[in-house]
Amino acid sequence: MATANQRGQHAHERGTGAGSEASDLYVLAAQLRRMNGEINRLVQSFAGEHGLHATDVQALAAILDAQEPMTPGRLREHLGLTSGAVTACVDRLERAGHVRRVRESADRRVVHLHYVPDARAAARTYFRPLAEAAATTCARFDDSELTAVLRFLAALNEELRLMRSDDR
Repeated sequence: MATANQRGQHAHERGTGAGSEASDLYVLAAQLRRMNGEINRLVQSFAGEHGLHATDVQALAAILDAQEPMTPGRLREHLGLTSGAVTACVDRLERAGHVRRVRESADRRVVHLHYVPDARAAARTYFRPLAEAAATTCARFDDSELTAVLRFLAALNEELRLMRSDDR
């Protein structure tokens, strides 16, 4: 019996002419699910080895990727959690040595979350194979193709963010 991924690949191979849009969309969805599954396996493994939950790893990524210092309130909004759940998440991350809370000097009520440098280095080491796989894959594409891929991913992420916003 063929897996959904194999069926999608076969549909893609057959659907090279007119009317292949549906099969192309199916193949795209199948590949996105497959990639998501592979990344989730890495995240679950990292979380397990560090005594964390998968949500904690999402929080670490949000702190790492934030354009400005992350606060618990912004982390709550980003993850879609209650304030109590975010507090528990940050507590676990702090106990595990991944983040530290730093009070803003101008307003002591403001707390910024900082990724601890040693923990950041450990995460970088753990996820290095993912970065290497991405680099190897990028090398197969020219600049214009990569620009299109990045534009697609940014647009898809924005659509997904808007869906999340509409659910509130």
